[in-house]
Amino acid sequence: MTAARIALPLSLVALAGLAYGCTGRSETAVAETPTVALSPDNIAVVSSRLLSTGPSLSGSLTAARQATLRAEVAGIVTQISVEQGQAVNAGQMLVRLDDSAIRDAVLSAQSALRTATEAAAVAKRNSERSARLAEAGALAERDLEQARWTVMNAEAGQADASARLANAQKQLEKTAIRAPFSGIVSERQVNAGDVMQIGNAAVSLVDPGSLRLEATVPVSALRVLKLGTPVDFQVTGYEGKSFAGRVERINPAVDPATRQVRVFVTIPNVGGRLVVGLFAEGRVATEQKNGLAVPLSALDLKTPTPSIRRIRGGKVELIAVELGLQDDIAQLIEITAGLAVGDTVLVGPSAGIAAGTPVRLIKE
Repeated sequence: MTAARIALPLSLVALAGLAYGCTGRSETAVAETPTVALSPDNIAVVSSRLLSTGPSLSGSLTAARQATLRAEVAGIVTQISVEQGQAVNAGQMLVRLDDSAIRDAVLSAQSALRTATEAAAVAKRNSERSARLAEAGALAERDLEQARWTVMNAEAGQADASARLANAQKQLEKTAIRAPFSGIVSERQVNAGDVMQIGNAAVSLVDPGSLRLEATVPVSALRVLKLGTPVDFQVTGYEGKSFAGRVERINPAVDPATRQVRVFVTIPNVGGRLVVGLFAEGRVATEQKNGLAVPLSALDLKTPTPSIRRIRGGKVELIAVELGLQDDIAQLIEITAGLAVGDTVLVGPSAGIAAGTPVRLIKE
């Protein structure tokens, strides 16, 4: 009996010890929640930013100044001074045609002009002598009129010869195809030895400094659209990069096919980074304001109210926020309540880290 009484308390003590051991291990596990390491790409700092919103637009980049230079005289290509992508200056010779026949015509016209000029001078001297003789009564009036008529014909011949020479010289100048403005050669359609006829394309030239965006906007945007309105857009091939311009012109007619309105946006193409033909899409910034902003990827809309995960004291906390203007181009959203300037928030995949999780920042 004594042994039984002792065994029972010992069994209870053992069970109690086992329970205590299990409880202690559980509390240790909770206390040892692993710290999550975050890189600078996983966080954003709340700051005051300029936010914009407005009707969307899409279109392509074109050049306000571009030209396809064509032959104005027929001839064989004897010289080509440019290649595609080469920068040229206004007046620079790009293509030269054979000018031997036209140069002969210029020499012939010069000779004809000299002859006509001399004939006019002789006729004028004869007319002056005839006038003096007529005054002295030694020459009939009819002969004086004939002398004056000869002068008129000679001067007309001189003028015709001068015009023929000027025309021949212009034709000679047209054998050299020159750049009408400074720009870049976008296409070269001929090679040395090609026979060109009048109107054949030789070189295409683009002025990259005159780029503009030709885009369309919904008809509903007309009520807020006006000249000078800022435009923010992104261009294919420049992902993550935003460009800005201003509405320069608005087409007064709606496109009957798309029922949209075409607008023309000036672009300060600094450095010539943009090229003709690229597709662009963005928006007309009809509303702009400064406000506290965070990346859209920081926002959690799965909670009952919009919320953001903020880092405070080395741990993640879930903060309810109030939203304002959304900037889809900059991928930012205004926070009107819940955060302050300088707060650090989680963005991207890290925005799903549970509240209360300890975190630390890894400097890259």
